[in-house]
Amino acid sequence: MKVMIPAIIIVKLLDLVGATELLAYLISPAMSLVGLPQEMGIVWAVALLTNIYTAMVVFYSIAATSTVSVADISVLGVMILIAHALPVEGAIAKSLGITWRATLLVRIGGALLLGAILNVIYSNMHWNQEPIVLVWVPTTNSTVGWFQWIIEQVQLFASIFVILASLIITLRLLRLLGIEALLHKLLMPLLKGLTLGKEAANITIIGMTLGLSFGAGLLIDEVKKGHISKRDTALVIGFLGLCHSIIEDTLLILLLGADIYAILWGRLLFAICIIAIWGRIYKQAR
Repeated sequence: MKVMIPAIIIVKLLDLVGATELLAYLISPAMSLVGLPQEMGIVWAVALLTNIYTAMVVFYSIAATSTVSVADISVLGVMILIAHALPVEGAIAKSLGITWRATLLVRIGGALLLGAILNVIYSNMHWNQEPIVLVWVPTTNSTVGWFQWIIEQVQLFASIFVILASLIITLRLLRLLGIEALLHKLLMPLLKGLTLGKEAANITIIGMTLGLSFGAGLLIDEVKKGHISKRDTALVIGFLGLCHSIIEDTLLILLLGADIYAILWGRLLFAICIIAIWGRIYKQAR
């Protein structure tokens, strides 16, 4: 809460003074690197500063007046899934000793790299060039006042507190029942590939399924207790930065008409490869 509340307030103030439009202008040239029209830059800019839900609203307004292919939204969707809510999630990573430079390099660099790879594959193989079919369009209120915004943030923090408390209790029960040890054995092949210690198993799975905020909340607790090394902390945060909330976030982008093979399996494989390489370099450098 101490990390997220200031970050969310700062983002809200930045948005009021036009920071989103400025960021969209700055990153619009990068859209050509991934084969996307420049107007998609505003969608990614909104995601970078706020969240996936807000970016979806902006995307729907663009898609209503232009033709977007499945390949386009798959590339954009992967970029949004990897790099979104950076002020909040970057602040969380900073509280764990991860520098802003490292966060931006992994999240934005990873998004652009995977987006460029997918664009090359889709273009050369002529895959998913058909227009998207929107299965759902939200109704939104674009004039939300400060009072309503504060209410929404309080509800968000309350839900995070309840979920984190439930997760901590559940993890302790799993430890007492011996189920945690079983999970470690099942995850050992993946963890060995990522060069992670077994202490990071539960947090990695929780972050992958529920999101970086929840995973980092537990990670902060484990780091304070000295259960996880600095190296493993960096690798877990890096992995979760590239691939987290694979259920909810993936379903949201899927609603936009994206290719599930790219936004789920492609993102997961990409994260495993990048962190496996990083982990081995990190080990050799020590």
